[in-house]
Amino acid sequence: MTTDPTRMPAVFLGHGSPMNALEDNVFTRAWRAIGAAMHKPRAILCVSAHWVTRGVAVTAMAAPRTIHDFGRFPQALFDVRYPAPGDPALAARIAALLAPAPVRLDAGEWGLDHGAWSVLVHLFPEADIPVIQLGLDGHLDARGHLDLARRLAPLRDQGVLILSSGNIVHNLPALTWNDRNSAFGWASRFSEAIKRAIRAGAPELVAGYASLGQDAALSVPTPEHFWPLLYVLGARADDDEAAILTDVIEYGSLSMTSVVVRPAAGA
Repeated sequence: MTTDPTRMPAVFLGHGSPMNALEDNVFTRAWRAIGAAMHKPRAILCVSAHWVTRGVAVTAMAAPRTIHDFGRFPQALFDVRYPAPGDPALAARIAALLAPAPVRLDAGEWGLDHGAWSVLVHLFPEADIPVIQLGLDGHLDARGHLDLARRLAPLRDQGVLILSSGNIVHNLPALTWNDRNSAFGWASRFSEAIKRAIRAGAPELVAGYASLGQDAALSVPTPEHFWPLLYVLGARADDDEAAILTDVIEYGSLSMTSVVVRPAAGA
């Protein structure tokens, strides 16, 4: 993997359980392959479902801590550290791109939560690439997040990988723990509708997911796991293609679908 000045991909990963950080499975193998196939980023901007903020925030510390924001998991998971450096200059660059919207530069409160490091340990296990996180402004709607994503798109041409993690379908109370290979009809219909919009290059339709009615209400009962997808789709250029990977729904109502946006071959 070498550093290259051409446009970096934008990647959305269905991250699922924190245990994926430790496991060797179809998802983690796909994440490792994604990391191995790309030129080494200069830095990574990560958008995780697990940091919802009042207003826009971005980590701006030199050495972000590894946050274990969960409970009732094996000690081995709490022992994981992802000691990547931060990038205060990139944080300031993001604030400039989003101006005049105020952006809080977080110098010590947050760090890297499991939505970030549980996938980064597979994508870039050396932890030698600067990583910052963007907080999801809880006061914005989906179209507001899509607008922010479009304003961050120039980072891709500056060696920055935009990486987000969440789920297209994320309804934990509905999970069927006794049947991993199941998918509710509403979950499948919603997932297929969103994937059609992605393939069509129609992020506005994705942002308008609530128009899908009851299927949307059940698939996205709260929006924070869906919003990260918009930061990848909003950063998509006209000559990019979108590849849909690990397209699986588990336990009835948890999608592990990933989306990789990158320049089309020959573009």
